[in-house]
Amino acid sequence: MARISACIVSYNGFDEVCTAVRSILAQCKGADLILYLVDNASPDGTGEKLAAEDFGPCVQAICLPENKGFGAGHNAVLPLLDSDYHFVINPDITLREPVMENICAWLDEHPEAVMATPRMFFPDGREQILPKRKPNVLGLLARQGVPGLKKFGDRYAMLDEDLSKPTPIEFCTGSFFCIRTETFRKIGGFDEGYFMYVEDADITQKARREGLVYFLPQFSACHAWHRAPGRQLRPFIQQLRSMGRYFCKWGFRLW
Repeated sequence: MARISACIVSYNGFDEVCTAVRSILAQCKGADLILYLVDNASPDGTGEKLAAEDFGPCVQAICLPENKGFGAGHNAVLPLLDSDYHFVINPDITLREPVMENICAWLDEHPEAVMATPRMFFPDGREQILPKRKPNVLGLLARQGVPGLKKFGDRYAMLDEDLSKPTPIEFCTGSFFCIRTETFRKIGGFDEGYFMYVEDADITQKARREGLVYFLPQFSACHAWHRAPGRQLRPFIQQLRSMGRYFCKWGFRLW
């Protein structure tokens, strides 16, 4: 049986984190699992409430003294990991099937793969288009709704590929993925130079130096997907900064 670790990083939203935790525990009964709840100094007291909640012995809460970002929050558990596979999970994820154990079993059978993500659905059942090629300017603009760029957005989202079967991808969503723990440790986790956004594209490129990254449509999870960048100025500016950092590291691509 694979040893599984997982981490949820929170910033406010105690009730949503609890929902995610309970769904994970319900779908991982019998698994060798440890789930870390890392709180990024939530001003609403989420961290303290998570630490006081009795989820059981396999759940450990960690309250960080300051918010250094999404990647730094996930990296906080790196020294603690003693697992075969590690999951990065958003607080807005809920599970309705034993997807974590299923992904680990698939990776056991495919040693060439170091990282994988399942199909994602909105709570109302609509499918999310999350597998992507490497970030590029026209693809990213198309995803922000800029008119006249649909063909670039479709290519960026790999809509020209058969995504009904396990498929290698170049950009793995940070909302829910599994990575071999030895790979996660070897690549040093997330680049903490990203406070938020695009750090998932960055860690995918680092993981691809070690092996293949896969989209696994035979497994699925529910993702509420709170998309702040399209609605608020400050998150959008943060996303632009992160995109700039990514292109400086991995090369500028127009399309």
